[in-house]
Amino acid sequence: MFTPEQVARVCENLEETGDIERLGRFLWSLPAAVPGSAGELLNRHESVMRARALVAFHGGNFEALYQILQSHRFTRESHAKLQDLWLDAHYREAERLRGRPLGPVEKYRIRKKFPLPRTIWDGEQKTHCFK
Repeated sequence: MFTPEQVARVCENLEETGDIERLGRFLWSLPAAVPGSAGELLNRHESVMRARALVAFHGGNFEALYQILQSHRFTRESHAKLQDLWLDAHYREAERLRGRPLGPVEKYRIRKKFPLPRTIWDGEQKTHCFK
């Protein structure tokens, strides 16, 4: 059995190498997050939660991704990557519904309709200039 710190390091290494399939298998091998269990302790590690979000995104499980991103407060270092996952997931859902790629205006509307959760955003506004 790994310690929570070892699990976090394995998640970080697999995330850095981009081996999402192996990362997913590793996460599935961990104990369930039942209150008071070792699995619950693992979910307190940002690396593990970031890995779970990444696996959910690549598996097309956007509802799980949204739940993870909305329920765990992440550090500023993770914000940019997680913001990209949040927006890309919403874009992909909209593209699937429409059956075609989104244009800049449609992406703007999606960003307005689904603002970033406070858990992955420090409140700083990004501006997108269209000419």
